[in-house]
Amino acid sequence: MTYPQLNLVMLAVAAGAAVLCLLARRIRARRASEPPQHAPGSGALPSSGPRITRVLSAFAIALAGLVLLTAVFDNVMISAGLFSYADQGRTGWQIGRAPIEDFAYPLAALLLLPALWVFVRDHERTARTVLLSSRPLSWINTAFPFAAAFALGVGGGDPQLSAVSAAGSWSTLGLVAGTLFFLVPYNLLMYGINDVFDYESDLRNARKGGAEGALLEPRLHRTVVLSGVISAAPFVSLMLVAAWHLGTMVAGAITLAVSLFLVVAYSVPGLRFKERPVVDSITSSLHFVTPAVCGLAFAGVELTWPLIALLVAFGLWGMASHAFGAVQDVIPDREGGISSIATVLGAGRTVRLAIWLWSAAGVLTLFTSWPGPLGALLVVPYIVAVWPFRSISDERSAQANVGWRRFLAINYACGFCVTMLLIWWASLNL
Repeated sequence: MTYPQLNLVMLAVAAGAAVLCLLARRIRARRASEPPQHAPGSGALPSSGPRITRVLSAFAIALAGLVLLTAVFDNVMISAGLFSYADQGRTGWQIGRAPIEDFAYPLAALLLLPALWVFVRDHERTARTVLLSSRPLSWINTAFPFAAAFALGVGGGDPQLSAVSAAGSWSTLGLVAGTLFFLVPYNLLMYGINDVFDYESDLRNARKGGAEGALLEPRLHRTVVLSGVISAAPFVSLMLVAAWHLGTMVAGAITLAVSLFLVVAYSVPGLRFKERPVVDSITSSLHFVTPAVCGLAFAGVELTWPLIALLVAFGLWGMASHAFGAVQDVIPDREGGISSIATVLGAGRTVRLAIWLWSAAGVLTLFTSWPGPLGALLVVPYIVAVWPFRSISDERSAQANVGWRRFLAINYACGFCVTMLLIWWASLNL
């Protein structure tokens, strides 16, 4: 796939999304302006929005500004040696040292962002609730594992020998599409479906309705599920197209299907893995591990023992995180008739189990190649944060929310450290 072809795909997606947003606004405006059936009048619609000439003028001015900025800063950064472009797959046309393909990005942004802004403004309350249901604080926890696994693994087979993004522009498409999918649509599906089927217990949960999850009104249940499906479809399609050209279609499709199955199985009636103690923690952990496994599968990486140790350590970290997170919900879960690892084991035992799981995760990182063993130190902040709650009673379990908020902050700090370790590892092994 050449860069112009990649540009066309990106522009087509941006233009299609923009058209859908504007059509939705047009339909909404038309319905709002229709007079009651008994009212007299010709039924002519008033003008809605600026005239086409004003729209085109604003578009042209904004495009000129973005093109100028792109030309200036692309040339500055390329001249400074921050990045470079291979000649293969390009048209060869340039503005200074900036390839013409780079100018498709501001055009795509100019097509898409204003339309999305208008759409969100017209549906502000609904959009805000849908966004909250995807847990924005957790987006990075699923996008980063895929991006890191794919970018470090693609092109080589052995993650310790592979070159970053060595496979060319198809790998670029896979990396971008996969990262964006696991950033927002994946979380919207996972948490949105959970909020829909947990509505009764969420009504009793004081921490719902903010950054830790939306309290979805029944009228929004269908909207949230459809938003997840519709937003996921184009990115999943692009991921599979990239996998087809990279020769990893079978492995990529299977791991992605398993990941999406676990997202659904965790919450939907009939499966409800979240109500099967221990299985709930394992499944929740796999929600974060499977994006990394997908990244490895799409990149065509063969598993090695150090890599398996790292994935298992990540899984134990996820189980510990879920178990501790369930402690604060013991009372509302019991009142809502929901079983979990914390409702069965009790609050104090669950916290102690989480401590042991984090400790085991730290030990497993010692079996990875240098500087991977330094990752063992990253479990210490988690253990310190939850240690005061190791003997908490079920009646006081809601107080564990203090530790959970610390956990969320620790995640970002440790995530930064993991990123630095990966960069260090890549500089030594790639």
